[in-house]
Amino acid sequence: MIAIDTNVLIRYLVRDDAEQAEAARALLVELSSERPGFICREVTIEVVWVLERAYRLARDEIATLLDELIATEGLVVEAADAVTQAASAYRQGGADFSDLMILAAAKRAGAQPLYTFDRTFARLAGAALVESATGGRSP
Repeated sequence: MIAIDTNVLIRYLVRDDAEQAEAARALLVELSSERPGFICREVTIEVVWVLERAYRLARDEIATLLDELIATEGLVVEAADAVTQAASAYRQGGADFSDLMILAAAKRAGAQPLYTFDRTFARLAGAALVESATGGRSP
């Protein structure tokens, strides 16, 4: 098994640099179930961040790309079930993909609720808002 970095996936997905895109494609087409490519959770989070911030892709487009990566023969996506669930929730709006992956990790560890100061994040099942020392909600 080999590991694939964020920049390789980005070149492969967006093809904005012809030479690097071709090199990424050549690497990925050689992958198989006997010699798979590993994509860790951190890379999936970085891929989403780059596609959002640098390439301004819509959530639905990004979630579809994640679904396609997970379905690609020869790729092993770490915590693929969590990525699929996070991509589905992300597609619908609300929380950031990274927050959804953090929540999934907390659930896997049996660590709930996950406390946060982020009010949007705190609305998700399994998350809770941290109260301020004065008893009121955080800003």
